[in-house]
Amino acid sequence: MRKSLLRMTLRQLQVFRAVCASQSYSRAADEMALTQPAVSQQIRQLEEQLGQPLFEYVGRKLYLTEAANSLLAASEDIFDRLDNLDMSLSRLQGTLRGELKVGVVSSIQYLTPHLLAAFRERHPEVTYCMEVMRRSDAIRRLQDNKDDVTLMALVPQDRALEFFPFLDNPIIAVAHPHHPLATASDLPLKALEEHLVLHREAGSGTRKACEEFLQNKRVHLLQTIQLGSGDALVQGALAGLGIAMVTAHAAATFLRSGELVRLDFVDLPLYRSWCAVHARGKRLSPVAEAFLAFLREERAEIRRIARRFEHPRPAER
Repeated sequence: MRKSLLRMTLRQLQVFRAVCASQSYSRAADEMALTQPAVSQQIRQLEEQLGQPLFEYVGRKLYLTEAANSLLAASEDIFDRLDNLDMSLSRLQGTLRGELKVGVVSSIQYLTPHLLAAFRERHPEVTYCMEVMRRSDAIRRLQDNKDDVTLMALVPQDRALEFFPFLDNPIIAVAHPHHPLATASDLPLKALEEHLVLHREAGSGTRKACEEFLQNKRVHLLQTIQLGSGDALVQGALAGLGIAMVTAHAAATFLRSGELVRLDFVDLPLYRSWCAVHARGKRLSPVAEAFLAFLREERAEIRRIARRFEHPRPAER
């Protein structure tokens, strides 16, 4: 190893990471509570130790050099290891401390905060960063190792991923109370062909599950409108726009209030599983390991939480 690399300090790496994130010396200075000359000095010292430039300007925009990208990857690994060390030391002291980064697809965003609250009752010093995203973005972030744990359904089989199911994910059909099918019983799925159906964007896990299910049942939707999120589907149904096939969790509040009704299709709900996912071979932090253990081992507690989002079949009201 070059002796010059041993002279790098964690402070220098913190300043370097701030410049990379903001792509600006002045914004990095504000974030680190330093002057801009102090930031410039820290970067110059790093460049001397590495023997290569870290940034270059093209026009008025700052770009990372190849050396900077290599240093950024190494610095992320260093700070991840320090975070894990802090968590491990806290665990030795009888507490679990640290941040859990959770990526969730949009259709489970309503349930996840309740899961985190239950986990935090056991580990009150854990903090959280929850990012809500589309399925395609969740898959990309798994590849880029951006999150500790990802919660999603329909885990892609062609990626190097570790996962396990922890909860059923029921998909139901909902509509405005004045919809023609609102009071009908024992509806065949073929009835969907006669009505306008709202569906998610291409790439959505809910849409993929519904399309495969309807194809297997030989149901061909003739009238559809694409809306870009689970929330938009629910709002479309509230507006009387059409029938929405959504996760029960997304519609629970409006079903309880009576603003939406659950349509009585004999072949619904469609059940899929929510899964906890991470990259295969990923070095999990103690907090991430504890959260995964919670999802594996506390199934009764998780089902109890999920029951808050359940709504009985129409015949059971």
